[in-house]
Amino acid sequence: MATLVLTAVGSAVGGPVGGALGAALGNAVDRRVLGPVLTRTRAGGRLTDLKVQTSSYGTPIAKVFGTTRVAGCVIWATDLIETRSVTRGGKGRPGVEGYRYAASFAVALSARPIVGIGRIWAEGKLLRGAAGDWKSPVTMRLYRGDEAQTPDPLIAALEDQAPAYRGTAYAVFENLPLEPFGNRIPSLSFEVIGDAATPTIGAVAGALGVGAIVGAGPQAALPGYATGGESVAGALEMLATIAGGWFVPAGGALRFADTTDAPLTVAADAAMSERRQPIETVPQRVRVSCYDPARDYQIGVQQAGRPGGGWREDAQELSAALEAVQARGLAQALMKRAERARVTRRVTLDATATGIAPGDALRFPGERATWRVTRAEVSARGVVLSLTPQDSGSETGAGTAPADAGRVLAAPDRPVAATMLVAAELPSLDDGRGETLRLAVLANGDASGWRGAALLTSDDDGASWEEAGGTAAPAIVGQLAAAVAAGTEWLTDRHATIDVVLAHDALTLLSIDDATLDRGGNLALLGEELIQFRDAEQIGPRRWRLSTLLRARRGCVAQAHAAGTAFALIERGCVATIALPRAQVGDTIRLLASGIGDAEPMAMSIAVTGASIAPPSPVRLRAVRRGGGEVDVSWVRRSRLGWRWGDDGDAPLGEERERYRVTIGDGAGARVIESDAASVTVPATMVPAGAARVTVRQLGTLAASAAAGGLIEGE
Repeated sequence: MATLVLTAVGSAVGGPVGGALGAALGNAVDRRVLGPVLTRTRAGGRLTDLKVQTSSYGTPIAKVFGTTRVAGCVIWATDLIETRSVTRGGKGRPGVEGYRYAASFAVALSARPIVGIGRIWAEGKLLRGAAGDWKSPVTMRLYRGDEAQTPDPLIAALEDQAPAYRGTAYAVFENLPLEPFGNRIPSLSFEVIGDAATPTIGAVAGALGVGAIVGAGPQAALPGYATGGESVAGALEMLATIAGGWFVPAGGALRFADTTDAPLTVAADAAMSERRQPIETVPQRVRVSCYDPARDYQIGVQQAGRPGGGWREDAQELSAALEAVQARGLAQALMKRAERARVTRRVTLDATATGIAPGDALRFPGERATWRVTRAEVSARGVVLSLTPQDSGSETGAGTAPADAGRVLAAPDRPVAATMLVAAELPSLDDGRGETLRLAVLANGDASGWRGAALLTSDDDGASWEEAGGTAAPAIVGQLAAAVAAGTEWLTDRHATIDVVLAHDALTLLSIDDATLDRGGNLALLGEELIQFRDAEQIGPRRWRLSTLLRARRGCVAQAHAAGTAFALIERGCVATIALPRAQVGDTIRLLASGIGDAEPMAMSIAVTGASIAPPSPVRLRAVRRGGGEVDVSWVRRSRLGWRWGDDGDAPLGEERERYRVTIGDGAGARVIESDAASVTVPATMVPAGAARVTVRQLGTLAASAAAGGLIEGE
């Protein structure tokens, strides 16, 4: 640019000689001012510039074009917001104190207006999906960077002079829960949509040049680009590299040039010399690194190689989002340019050639090849031009070999799912003796995108609610496809089957062997009954048939179940427990689960029977009346311990002492007697007239068992 200006001034003042001197001076100015644009000595923005979220003062904010992924810069934040929560104790239950942390902050995304945002990643996991659905509860406000935007209300409420950040696109997160991120602000990255349509390279260059670029420029599409810490010159150089051309002076501005420009023709008698470098000076391989949209904008690498000698590798890093095939085409084009650059020419022209500047294209008589001027100098012999060969046409992407983005472990973008809840009061599921009254909660979603749910309980029919933590890991849940009859509690049922429909297609059940079954494998909750199954066979989409059954495990009752009864496989880590005070035995607890995918909270009611702390009911009850009217009652006790079969004696007692309550008869006339052994003789005087029924309960340390009942037999 300065070359052309000073050449014109020199010619006007001193004729051809003055023009030559002006051109020489202008060329020196161009090398100092425009050298970064016209040569290849400056690299563009590094790929790592946009990957890590920063909050440092003075950090440049990227300008986003097209669609790409940026981390942004935290421009405002509050201190950690600590919330003290106390779970209210009820009916003797102690309160539980806890602390939760959240943060409010703003992240600058682009130093130019944007159209919107797509996905958001937090610590590499999706926080917001492509459909705009949040994977966790989030309150976020987006400001697109127009000149009319007003300060965010939260920032305005906390700052005396809140800026509006006009011209800057940014997002404000309000009270973001930090528990999932180790109680710190997570590293976020955003899929930023800078333009409504995919821009061209020329349009991006024009926007960056701010009036210094003339002409439409390259019309090749640029999927995404975000300026980092590079200069405008570095950004323009990178864009020219992608487009397969270069920028040249055009009056007081710059113009994009490539081999499609009409070249000047060199006189046939011009003095010319040619030099050819050995093949080893050409890179053996060219690697192009960029952000690949098919890889969630992670870095993708495409390369091109050549046969023959050499060992050097050329790496080109581009802070742009390019499709794999586009990057592969660029690597091939760069390799071809490097091969052609082995040959250089020097041509000497007379003083009339002082207007030729670096970047201009020349052609020699009788040749189709185009040569680009890389250096112009004035000597006593005339104007000496250094030349390098150019493509016969822009070859970026022309004849490109197939390209593959490669395998990427992308964060799954599953739609959030509604909660499916299964809960009951269960006995201890291990070989320990339960000491706490508790509910077992298992949950999943109606699709694979379930993200968990918060739990609330109420013991006053919904008048008040208490926090009860959250659900555990997703469990395999579903419901009965058809009714199930009551079964036997004592034998393995090899004939009956149970058909269940699981919540979604991603869930599966497995068969086990007899040894695993004996160790308690494939334990499941069906309504309020614990069962085990050895064999699981898929008989349709989401539908499974269970067989080789063990019913009424852990002292439950082998009851009948209607179609639609809840089913859940009990696995380690999938059961959340809610502790209750012992005084609530006999109450009904209302349970509420609320997840991000729930339009309305999932609710259910659970009768608290004490099954989690009581011994199982006695079995094999027999009551026989003697001739004198007394009744001999006997039974077999069961224990909360020792569920595995043993050959070394009875199951352990499991309670502080052995004690039973025996009731003869029904209603107001019933008589009660207690016993310290698994049998008792009831005197005739305590047997009500006409009594025909006997019930027995084991009085455990914490609660009484369910009743075992039977009829009195005659002698």
